Amino acid sequence: MDEIDQKLIAALRENARLSTAELGRRLHLSRTTVQSRIERLERRGPITGYTVRLAEDHERGAVRAVVMITVRPKEARAVETALRALPGVRLLHSVSGVFDMIAHVVAASTVEMDQLVDDIGALDGVERTTSSIILSTRIER
Repeated sequence: MDEIDQKLIAALRENARLSTAELGRRLHLSRTTVQSRIERLERRGPITGYTVRLAEDHERGAVRAVVMITVRPKEARAVETALRALPGVRLLHSVSGVFDMIAHVVAASTVEMDQLVDDIGALDGVERTTSSIILSTRIER
């Protein structure tokens, strides 16, 4: 992947709905060059798909948090499977350090968030959780 591919991916991260013509203007490339580079990046694997980012207004009033999770030895897969079944869990990372996993979670209210965090803590294989409510997002790429 060269510098142009990296710039193309950065532009797509900002707005994956930009037309190939607009991407070409921004990168000083032809529309066909942009299209062939995108197709190559999709075929070779750096780009595996596209997604939707919802406006904060869409979930106005929703409570977002990160939940750091310590898992008992050899139970990470079972915990991951159980977390996948909870609709409030939006993102799950496996991490090194004091905690084994970090989950990004969303609930409609603090009462529902309290219940969601309790549900996570009660999962078989979860040893301990620590959570922090997200107050605002300063950078999202």
